[in-house]
Amino acid sequence: MADVAALVDDLFFQSKMMETARQVGVDLCACSTPEALAAEISAGAPRLVVIDLNAQGNPLEAVQQVLSLGKGIPLIAYLSHVQTDLAESARAAGCLDVMPRSKFTRDLAAIFARAKSKPS
Repeated sequence: MADVAALVDDLFFQSKMMETARQVGVDLCACSTPEALAAEISAGAPRLVVIDLNAQGNPLEAVQQVLSLGKGIPLIAYLSHVQTDLAESARAAGCLDVMPRSKFTRDLAAIFARAKSKPS
């Protein structure tokens, strides 16, 4: 079971996330589709779920799927800072922590470190 499950299909950013996870000491499962993310979460509850709201498929549906599992897993979604309508849609779908990609990138190590320290 991964500490962090992420929906991210941008291979360059996925690589950055994997390297940061390695440095922090967390296990990251990077999923390229909402279906793969749902399967990973169903296989075992990660300590954190991260969703790129610009990923292919329907990332807003992935937000709803994660929340509907009822496992109480913290969920962070990120997107371009200019996509205010998409941010509001994510919040309306139930995601309480929506942040610009720049902030997510800047705080990535700290975000992953918190996932490491949380109990299962």
